[in-house]
Amino acid sequence: MDRTLIKPTLQPKWLLNMAWRDSRRNRSRLLLFVSSIILGIAALVAIQSFSDNLRDDIDAQAKTLLGADLGIYTNQPVQKTMQQTLRNLGGKQAQESYFASMILFPKNGGTRLVQIRALQGSYPFYGAIETTPAAASQNFRNGQNALVDKTVLLQFNARPGDSVKIGDLTFKIVGELNKIPGQAGIAASMAPAVYIPMEYLNRTGLMQKGSRINYRFYYQFPPKTDVEKLVKRIEPKLEKDGLNYETVESKKENTGEAFGDLTRFLTLVGFIALLLGCVGVASSVHIYIKEKIQTIAILRCLGTQSKQAFYIYLIQILVMGLLGSIIGAALGTLVQRVLPVVLADFLPVAITVSVSWKAILLGISTGLFISFLFALLPLISIRNISPLNTLRASFETETLRPDAWRWVVYGFIILFVLGFAALQMNTLLQAVYFTGALALAFLVLAGMATLLIWLVRKFFPVSWSYLWRQSIANLYRPNNQTLILIVAIGLGTGLIATLFFIQSLLIGRVTLSASGNQPNMVLFDIQTAQKDEVASLARQYKLPLMQQVPIVTMRLEKINGLTDAEYSKDSTLEVPKWAFTREYRVTYRDTLIGSEKITKGRWHGTATGLDDTIFVSLDENFAERVKVKLGDTLLFNVQGAPVQTIVGSLRKVDWNRIQSNFLVLFPKGILEEAPQFHVIATQVSSNKNSADFQRALVTRFPNVSVIDLALILTTLDEILSKIAFVIRFMAGFSIATGILVLIGSVLISKFQRVQESVLLRTLGASRRQILVITALEYFFLGALAAATGLILALGGSWALAHFSFEIPFTPNWAPILVLFLIVTLLTVLIGLFNSRSILNRPPLEVLRSEVA
Repeated sequence: MDRTLIKPTLQPKWLLNMAWRDSRRNRSRLLLFVSSIILGIAALVAIQSFSDNLRDDIDAQAKTLLGADLGIYTNQPVQKTMQQTLRNLGGKQAQESYFASMILFPKNGGTRLVQIRALQGSYPFYGAIETTPAAASQNFRNGQNALVDKTVLLQFNARPGDSVKIGDLTFKIVGELNKIPGQAGIAASMAPAVYIPMEYLNRTGLMQKGSRINYRFYYQFPPKTDVEKLVKRIEPKLEKDGLNYETVESKKENTGEAFGDLTRFLTLVGFIALLLGCVGVASSVHIYIKEKIQTIAILRCLGTQSKQAFYIYLIQILVMGLLGSIIGAALGTLVQRVLPVVLADFLPVAITVSVSWKAILLGISTGLFISFLFALLPLISIRNISPLNTLRASFETETLRPDAWRWVVYGFIILFVLGFAALQMNTLLQAVYFTGALALAFLVLAGMATLLIWLVRKFFPVSWSYLWRQSIANLYRPNNQTLILIVAIGLGTGLIATLFFIQSLLIGRVTLSASGNQPNMVLFDIQTAQKDEVASLARQYKLPLMQQVPIVTMRLEKINGLTDAEYSKDSTLEVPKWAFTREYRVTYRDTLIGSEKITKGRWHGTATGLDDTIFVSLDENFAERVKVKLGDTLLFNVQGAPVQTIVGSLRKVDWNRIQSNFLVLFPKGILEEAPQFHVIATQVSSNKNSADFQRALVTRFPNVSVIDLALILTTLDEILSKIAFVIRFMAGFSIATGILVLIGSVLISKFQRVQESVLLRTLGASRRQILVITALEYFFLGALAAATGLILALGGSWALAHFSFEIPFTPNWAPILVLFLIVTLLTVLIGLFNSRSILNRPPLEVLRSEVA
């Protein structure tokens, strides 16, 4: 090499020239260093662009989301004085009442629990109720007509022109309901709606005692009206009567926060893909620098300073990192056009796709910084390469000395991950948990790789056949891919498997409630006069009466003698406001049931009357939320009658069961004479038996509603499938990144494999033998990576089942085996595909490369 090329000082122009010249033979390999981060950057840019567009569209469509300038909500009938206050607000007004009830299709006898929405006025004032035909959104208001959710019509093979029975009235279906203002598509799966005109509501006979009805009042004011100021004026009255309100600004804020959580979650999933790519960068640069040791040593002999050599290769990495980041940002801008389609069921607004330069700049800067940060790990070792390496390289394998600066770089990497997570999450503690879980997964996978290398060195199977010995030896030879492939493939496999297990857990959590002898159908809103007749009808269909529960509605007036207003004045008191404003549905009995267990205090099952000391039992989680403990006093307003109680016990309640569980439990002897309705829990043996019974029940008792576990499972499965698709779509970035890292690492190290294969060919090995050796090597890597990822997923899912869902974790082993085989086979195929050129190298190539 020309000695005049070497300069004693750091001159940018000279460093750039040297970086350019050195890269001439290695540019395709340098591009592989950062190809693994392209998809990670693409995911971040796509999600950030989507987030920016979503935020802008929520701001622009906030009035359409609310459908009005102001909405006032309550779940209690509004008193006359408050009705007058609401009327005096002025502007255009509309009213809506909605509640859960059964409907019946006379054509085929189909029944379904839906959300009845009775509408009065021209709501929505902004946007529209989307129907087919479009005119039906207005025409249904002019007569005894109904709009029925399109999924319900499809389920029962009904169409516009048919009829639907709601309570005591039969309505003509004039249109199918596609979308409600502010409602995401997935919400319709959980609570399909049926719209009717308000004037027919009372005539349906569904306004019974105990029916849980929600009331909404909507307003449209003249332009330039200060709605916030207007509502602040009546806010004290609204709070006193337990009414809530929502303005365009609060709707905008609440919707933005809700979907902010979604985009933050998706960003973290994409960030994991980026971190996988970072592992690929660090590993590829490490191999690259090891191959450059002799070149760097020669430069040192010619007078190059260690920091000059460091900067030469740093420039190469940064240029390639910048190029990869730009490609990733461009790809992410294209991917963002797909996200609104993927997330369509979750979005209440129409997304306008536009280029977000802020997201692009963030993606490029993040990619450049990550390339620098993760390339530092191997690059700092350049400082320790001495001129003597030109001699040592001829007779010994170079092992770069440990460097304390590596721990500094590790610290910066951890801080970077923690900082990025903290920006996406609400609290630093959550960011610490995320970083810790990610670090644990990386450490476990890296530990497995290290353990594998140690085991094959320590217990090398010398008695095995030649081909097996060669493939196993490749796991620890120089330029091996053991660590990088196990980490990348294992983490991607773990993500997909964890998603599958969580989905199965959520379905299993509900399915568990139908197992054994437990109820799988609940009848509610049964009036006292109907109780015996409904029970008799159930017996006619041979349904067991597993529970018959009376329910009394009430409100909480005081806690330890203090009202809501008194708690609000004292900031040191932590009782939440909702404890006083919500409606409580409680029951009374003298014994506990199987889903309850006393954890603190003593259960008092009977009381002699209102003059006696009345001990109630609270759900332990509810007591913790409202800051109530044993011995505290609670004053309930039981539909106008005050009832003073003492917290006598706390219960652990199994809410997983489809049966009547309660936050507050009264003893017998207090509430028997209070206005009440009833719930009956039973068990049906077949879908036909369930359909026949529901048809007869709705025909005779249209006000009685049914919760059918089979329907819940079907709906839940649909919802989880949609959620799973979204997460799989994002996890696909991680899997694809893992594949890119796999391809890149094989291509980077195939030069080492060329020498080995040519030497084997020279010694007489056939192409078939080399093919088997390569296939076995990648089989070991793929199998161990997939198995480790699956073990991590099993461990995490077991923890969720045990600690969060509190149910047994029994994984389905068939999909686990299929995923294991797919990942392993994919690894082998990619390894063979990228190693195909090795098999075609003539033996003389090794001699030519030595001479060159």
